Amino acid sequence: MLARRFLYVIAILIGLVLLVGIGWSLFQDRLMRMAFVPSVPFAALPDSTAPDYARPQAWLARPGLADDPTRWAPAGFAPTDHAHAAIFYVAPTTYLGKDRWNGPVDDQDANARLDLFARSQASAFNGLGPVWAPRYRQATLGAFLAARDPRSAKAIDFAYGDVARAFDAFLAAYPSGPIILAGHSQGSMHLLRLLQEKVAGKPVAARIAAVYAVGWPISLTADLPALGLPACATPGQAHCIVGWQSFAEPADPKLIDDYFAGSTGYAGRPRAGTAMLCVNPLTGARGGAAPAGQNRGTLVPHADLKGVDVQAELVPARCADRGLLLIGEPPKGFGLYVLPGNNYHVFDYALFWANLRADAEARLKTFLG
Repeated sequence: MLARRFLYVIAILIGLVLLVGIGWSLFQDRLMRMAFVPSVPFAALPDSTAPDYARPQAWLARPGLADDPTRWAPAGFAPTDHAHAAIFYVAPTTYLGKDRWNGPVDDQDANARLDLFARSQASAFNGLGPVWAPRYRQATLGAFLAARDPRSAKAIDFAYGDVARAFDAFLAAYPSGPIILAGHSQGSMHLLRLLQEKVAGKPVAARIAAVYAVGWPISLTADLPALGLPACATPGQAHCIVGWQSFAEPADPKLIDDYFAGSTGYAGRPRAGTAMLCVNPLTGARGGAAPAGQNRGTLVPHADLKGVDVQAELVPARCADRGLLLIGEPPKGFGLYVLPGNNYHVFDYALFWANLRADAEARLKTFLG
């Protein structure tokens, strides 16, 4: 009897796990919206909370900061003390609260995540010069799960206002010389708007060595024509835009499709049905495929996220027809923080960190040459 009862308990537990798994696979987008989308009206944060970009504390990274996380580098790599270029980096979403639509710049949990992203992303550029990374009142994660909600648009516009002011302060402090623009996710979205509104057709456009707008869908026909720079087509090409979105296989980009299909591009055309930009980070060329043997180094996080191992030849990359970057089967060491649909969004930079570092160096060399 005891053995039979034990088997019943195991059967019930297995059934519950299966039910949860089926429920998650069928309703994951709805469950994520319930968990992260604010139910409160949009309200702009007070002017007193706005970062003052004339003050060092308004920056996550900039020259002279003692605790600059973008200066981190793994063994075998080192940041430079020479300014071959200045890098303006806009971090991804790290504020997850649903009590408001924009996060304050002093939220401790958001800032802890911000530090991790700066180390694993912006550090790829620290061999070229100083990184400038503003703190800004981000739109919360839920704003991107309710893209057609008017409150979401207001939150994103509010966040962009901070980024635009930070970019003006960056240009005032660095009035000449090459610039690399880099971002991820929400940060890339704000970068693209900066390109359209503050770079395209302006004198500063001639100073842009390369743009890394990673982890955000960019339509080749509805967005690129309004950005003033072409897609990077070949390795080492300068004055162009790099972008990709990483998925293991089988890939399900439903969360991206929900935004992409219902939105209008920067050129004023619908994005629905258009191809997305995919520059292969292993080759530096638009489209195509590369085996894992061409991967110079992936940042594989420790379980506690307090350290990484750099492992070469771990992850391949192939630009698929739709513009997604496919990395084959899920790689070992990345079980945590993979988003629904085998979306490796959180690791877009880390998967190809060493190649990205070399890619930026090659594009800057072409630009300077």
